[in-house]
Amino acid sequence: MTPPPPTGRGRLPVHLVRGDDPALVAQAARALLERLVGDLDPSLVVEEHHAGDELDVAAVLDACTTPPFLVDRRVVVVRDAGRLAAGDAARIAEALADPLPSVHLVLVSGGGTIPPVLVKAAGNGVVDASAGRGRDRGRWLAEQLRRSPVKLEAAAARRLEEHLGEDLGRLAGLLESLAAAYGEGATVGLAALEPFLGEAGAVPPWELTDAIDAGDVPGALRALRRLLGAGRAAPLVVATLHGHFSNMLRLDGADVRSGEDAAALLGTRSPFVAKKALDRARLLGSERIGQAVTLVAAADLDVKGMTALPPELVLEILVARLCRLSPASGPRGGPARDRSRARDGVRH
Repeated sequence: MTPPPPTGRGRLPVHLVRGDDPALVAQAARALLERLVGDLDPSLVVEEHHAGDELDVAAVLDACTTPPFLVDRRVVVVRDAGRLAAGDAARIAEALADPLPSVHLVLVSGGGTIPPVLVKAAGNGVVDASAGRGRDRGRWLAEQLRRSPVKLEAAAARRLEEHLGEDLGRLAGLLESLAAAYGEGATVGLAALEPFLGEAGAVPPWELTDAIDAGDVPGALRALRRLLGAGRAAPLVVATLHGHFSNMLRLDGADVRSGEDAAALLGTRSPFVAKKALDRARLLGSERIGQAVTLVAAADLDVKGMTALPPELVLEILVARLCRLSPASGPRGGPARDRSRARDGVRH
């Protein structure tokens, strides 16, 4: 548990998260909030505000100067702090002169330049989310890979850096996708990395669900990328997966013996599609079906803004985890027919 702020009067802890990549800034802000909140309920601790025309600066001041209720700390977050008007920034800075030590103020950059008076107030509480340029960028990337949940072989690391270019905001989600697919601590080579880097081309939705049912992580990721590259929005992909596993859930435990019976229960005209869902439900089993439905429901919230990750990365992680639920997967989630192909790329 994160230690509570010190008791008594003193300077209000001010944190400033800034950088030139919105995705990296969002990820750094999320990590900071997780550290400040600890194992407390975020709904009781965190109070969010967005700077701009609609900002109620009085509400921000009230949050900063009122003791927390039911918990020992409050974290006041002001996003897009670069849009703060000079007058509002001055009022916030004035409130910091007589602070409550049980309150943290987190300023997240975006929308312009953060007023100097608040930069000064942050002091040593500045979190720089920039990757830098040249050698600094290389050192930043090397540090992220060192802390990664998976280990990349040298060739894979070089390929990843080349592929990402300036779009380093994708790095964290991509590494999470690899960990979801191959397991934490796995060593990932070039062959195993390539399917996660994306490729274009349209495919029918059932190519994605068939690959997931087979536990084929690379194939499912290729299908996902093609669906997204063809213009299918992330919520529509989630809806496809929701329908796929919801049909299994409805058939699980039902007194259904044929494709026609399954079609009648599901309200579909295709006994073939219904029989396929019935077979998959029997193979997957109640527990795994429940896990799949839960994963899809969580991803549905995430693509609608509950996480700092882009929707595409949320879907990659979801697809990798769904593949690992398949009975066709190996113990680490890689399909049996793909393990020999990727033997040089992944060591379990």
